[in-house]
Amino acid sequence: MNLNKEKNFISAVIYVFNAADTVYDFLKKIDTLLSEKFEKVELICVNDASCDNGIDKIKKYSDETNSVLTVLNMSFHQGLELSMNAGVDLAIGDFVYEFESTILTYPEKLLGEIYDKALQGYDIVTASPKTNRNIASQLFYRIYNKNSNAQYPLQTEAFGLISRRALNRVKAMSQTIAYRKAVYANCGLRKTVIEYELLQAMPQATPSQKRDYWNTAVDALILYTNLAFRCTMAFSFLMMFAMFGMVVYTLIIYFRGIPIAGWSSTILFLSFAFFGVFAVLTAIIKYLSILLKLNYNRLNYVIESINKMK
Repeated sequence: MNLNKEKNFISAVIYVFNAADTVYDFLKKIDTLLSEKFEKVELICVNDASCDNGIDKIKKYSDETNSVLTVLNMSFHQGLELSMNAGVDLAIGDFVYEFESTILTYPEKLLGEIYDKALQGYDIVTASPKTNRNIASQLFYRIYNKNSNAQYPLQTEAFGLISRRALNRVKAMSQTIAYRKAVYANCGLRKTVIEYELLQAMPQATPSQKRDYWNTAVDALILYTNLAFRCTMAFSFLMMFAMFGMVVYTLIIYFRGIPIAGWSSTILFLSFAFFGVFAVLTAIIKYLSILLKLNYNRLNYVIESINKMK
């Protein structure tokens, strides 16, 4: 028995979506590790409208634990980001662990190491695998980091620990958080990453999870980088040079007395020009839709119920 446990209150927010096969063992392992190190622990399982019997597995474990266990049920499937935002808003700990999966791909000792690192003056500490075999993920982070002015680059993360000060800072910055990693990296507080060797392959995303990831990636690139602006500017310059070339070409054939021909090429150019205009309008409309969502949709997640299991 550890008589010198840490006094800080610890919250663990766990994203649960169709995880009936893994959630019981994950809760048992995480709860045991945290309870050995901390005096007070609360577990918050965010059920993102799962359609399996994962809730029954959570209820079963609630009869075995002494920790505070809460299940937050989302009204409908709302994806990782919104669900985790709801769970973090409910958490009351001095530090909050964020687990996006119920599969342990990292060494157990990493939970304690991350907390010890936070006590060295870091408000945000994350665990990241040394190797990332997901090509789409690598491409996203490469594009994001190249076009972002964030203080810290983003990378694949298994879980993280956030201090209460960081959470309060983030809430003061934005009531609506579309992508937590980006906001944490831009909150102005110290952040660090602990890398580890994968114990097993990262879990494969389901089709619905892949759609959520793509939507989040698009929103993140538009909201937190200048990629869209750079693309529209580049396209505008391309159109400008194309128009300049057409003007020069028209003047040359006019003064040389050559009949103007090439109706098909002219139509092709006009079509290309209209495509450019609509591409720019698409980016503008996307910007406006996100701005409207951020300004008028303050309650950006919908909760069905909060059940205190323990």
